[in-house]
Amino acid sequence: MTKAVIFDMDGVICHTNPFHSQAFKIFFEKRNLFPTEEEFQEHMYGKNNGYILSHFLGREIKGQELEELEFEKESLFREIYQHHVEPISGFMPFFQSLKDAGFRLGVATSAPFANLELIGGRLDLFPNLHSALASEHVTKHKPNPEVYLKTASNLNLAPEDCVVFEDSFSGVSAAKNAGMKVVGVLSSHTKEQLPICDLYTENYLGLDPNHVISLLV
Repeated sequence: MTKAVIFDMDGVICHTNPFHSQAFKIFFEKRNLFPTEEEFQEHMYGKNNGYILSHFLGREIKGQELEELEFEKESLFREIYQHHVEPISGFMPFFQSLKDAGFRLGVATSAPFANLELIGGRLDLFPNLHSALASEHVTKHKPNPEVYLKTASNLNLAPEDCVVFEDSFSGVSAAKNAGMKVVGVLSSHTKEQLPICDLYTENYLGLDPNHVISLLV
């Protein structure tokens, strides 16, 4: 098999957004800020921490300050989520079926690698991954295609040989900008809230490698 499937993580492998919301609420309450769920929908889900923190704190957050604030918030997330790691329905059988069919497999997330270590470790994904990239591995974040183009390079494949599973506007845009086919995972957004995808799914029940192969013909 000279084809690949690349998964985003948050909202694609696991439904983590409610737990990110919890962590951000604790983080912002310490600073007397109280964002609404609607604001999180627009400015948190699928965004990188540099954008999120800059938006809600009302000034550009970068450099050492970004590293420190990101570590604080993501540590809160991991503390909360470590007790709740659970894949989206059907993900593990689908992942195994792709492996058995000979697909090369990757994860490309905007989250810190420590989050990927938590989720990938609990689900035992790493022995089956040919590429695992997180926020530390790129200089430009989604919707820039860097993380997907770098993943394709790691997999020794052309972008047109890769199918991406994404759940956010910026993530779908990044995959499309990389020239890849995209399956929109409707875990946190509707079809109307995403750029046009090649296929949509709410979960992985009923999906099999043939659905992916059909996108690459």
